[in-house]
Amino acid sequence: MGNNICSNVCTSSDLNSQDSDPDNVTRMIILGPKAEVSESEVVNHIHLLGLPVTTKLTCYGAMVSGKEKDVLEVIKEVRKIDPYNLFTRDRGFPIGDPRRCRGHRMGPREGFHQMESEYRLLEDVSDALRNPKEVSLEEEKRMDLDELEQIFKES
Repeated sequence: MGNNICSNVCTSSDLNSQDSDPDNVTRMIILGPKAEVSESEVVNHIHLLGLPVTTKLTCYGAMVSGKEKDVLEVIKEVRKIDPYNLFTRDRGFPIGDPRRCRGHRMGPREGFHQMESEYRLLEDVSDALRNPKEVSLEEEKRMDLDELEQIFKES
């Protein structure tokens, strides 16, 4: 019974030649909370680029799969429409891969809760990108006690 249910709710477990090509990559495009575009606008923009990629509209943005140079070109162009609110990350599985198909898993996929947690940070990341400030990663050194005593003596 389990196989019949799976075959009705997710793609076949056989990946096509494009999906199994090691030169192909899949990236997730995630809209931040302050995004000024919708998921469908992002996908429409990708389609208008005319690049040989596979695109899927998702609840958080989109997924793009294809040759790495094409996918990176998509990311570069899509970021232009909302540079501070569109984020991207690698996805280790092709679009429609049954190992990550929510219908097959009968619940949230692995990693969804991590992405949900990361989403909460995107508003702060967006603000930081929009208003960058110079920061130092060097730790402040404590003043030597003898040096401090010398300063007090000289005062």
